[in-house]
Amino acid sequence: MANEITTADFDAIVAASDKPVLVDFWASWCGPCRALGPIVEQIGEEMADRLAVYKCNVDDEGALAQRFGIMSIPTLILFKGGEAVHTMVGSVPKATLVAELEAHI
Repeated sequence: MANEITTADFDAIVAASDKPVLVDFWASWCGPCRALGPIVEQIGEEMADRLAVYKCNVDDEGALAQRFGIMSIPTLILFKGGEAVHTMVGSVPKATLVAELEAHI
């Protein structure tokens, strides 16, 4: 399972990571989020050598969602060197998500 990330530990985790970090902004009541969740988990396992994956519950971490301008969920943001480099909004097929990640990591 992907690790949860919070407002308190976000900067330390993302800035300290030696590989790109994918953050899944989601909520338990969001159907598309629940559909995308297992796909994000699979990618996290399959690409673990090249990518760190975290989940951020927007209901619990409103400040973090606001910081990154999350207007709809699910939203996936890829960070490299502590900076957001790519954003994907909405539930997408696994192949599409993998292709987008491959293009940016």
